[in-house]
Amino acid sequence: MRLSKFFLPVSKEAPSDAAIVSHQLMLRTGMVRQNGAGIYTWLPLGYRVLKRIEQIVREEMNRAGAVELLMPTLQQADLWRESGRYDDYGKEMLRIKDRHDRDMLYGPTNEELITDVFRTYVKSYKQLPLNLYHQQWKFRDEVRPRFGVMRGREFLMKDAYSFDLTEDGARAAYRKMFCAYLNAFNRMGLTAVPMRADTGPIGGDLSHEFIILAETGESAVFCDKALLDLPPPGLDLDFDADLTSEVEKRTQFYAATEEMHDEAVFDALPDDRKVSARGIEVGHIFYFGTKYSKPMNAVVQGPDGQMVPVQMGSYGIGVSRLVGALIEACHDESGIVWPEAVAPFDVGLINMRVGDEACDAACKELYAAMSAAGQEVLYDDTDDRAGAKFARMDLIGLPRQITVGPRGLADGKVEVKDRKTGDKQEVSIAHMLAQLKAS
Repeated sequence: MRLSKFFLPVSKEAPSDAAIVSHQLMLRTGMVRQNGAGIYTWLPLGYRVLKRIEQIVREEMNRAGAVELLMPTLQQADLWRESGRYDDYGKEMLRIKDRHDRDMLYGPTNEELITDVFRTYVKSYKQLPLNLYHQQWKFRDEVRPRFGVMRGREFLMKDAYSFDLTEDGARAAYRKMFCAYLNAFNRMGLTAVPMRADTGPIGGDLSHEFIILAETGESAVFCDKALLDLPPPGLDLDFDADLTSEVEKRTQFYAATEEMHDEAVFDALPDDRKVSARGIEVGHIFYFGTKYSKPMNAVVQGPDGQMVPVQMGSYGIGVSRLVGALIEACHDESGIVWPEAVAPFDVGLINMRVGDEACDAACKELYAAMSAAGQEVLYDDTDDRAGAKFARMDLIGLPRQITVGPRGLADGKVEVKDRKTGDKQEVSIAHMLAQLKAS
């Protein structure tokens, strides 16, 4: 993508009401435009990051055996009345009426809607287990939306819902999602800590939040340092196997959100293993049994011919929230430092002297070769000053920067900079092209 053709409204200063780094940098880099309290337009740079996160989540859900669909943003209130949550959910739910005066709502979550889908089509235990998921926009009318996309009113969430005949089957589904979440966050370049959590309005008796440690986290968290040192399960994990041991590796160590914290248990840890920090929730999983299937009559015929309510769980990942969480975890004084897997572009190509025949030709050749090798390239072909070009590239945080200038070209070389480390090296164009052709 040529920068001269791309929509990238960067600014030197962030609005004074942007309180945390991610909000400031998302506004400065032109990733989002605020349309109202907690409501944002995702501009091209931010949208590209959002889609890359969404794809990683999709791949990990698919690997774990979940099946994707898409449910609507608007739901009928009658479904929520069936479950008993319509009046209980509170003012966070945006309630509306259609032209026929029917009660509707903008979905804050989808347990009722997916249960209705399930009960319509699934009648026998032979169709189980089943896990259905989608990635869809939600709306919760927060009293004080703040911190940019970290606590907005409209947000993109991946929510999955498992259906099983027995409690043992449902807990096995829970363990699959537990491991899939660790893998997804690891692929994004994040260490997400699973912590026993309150089930809240979703319900049930088993729940874990996945927390990114960050100074600007919204809540206090407590854990054993040994948990932070564990590697993720691994992308070669067999999701058809019993994952009990994989989950127990992580749940054996103390880890709790502020609401679930046990000071006495935490104090018993050796001092060098106590971690008390701030955290950002990026995922939340629940096992809640028959909380929704019983009142909504989501039943299947079991092996003995009897009709039984299915055992359910739900599993959420804050896709849009993750954009902010990633920036909180991955930035420096110059701007964002994107992990490769979620960067909006893989590399920034900087032409230091646009209009110079040699520079233009070298950039054209490199751009074509990198694109052919499957790399997403943002080519700065503007006539801005060198300092402005470098500052902009550092601000938007692409993993690699390649600078093409007359001085280096005289020796057949370009400068390659690693955004994370700041390391720079002179690289032969011929060598780089050969590597790209071989990739």
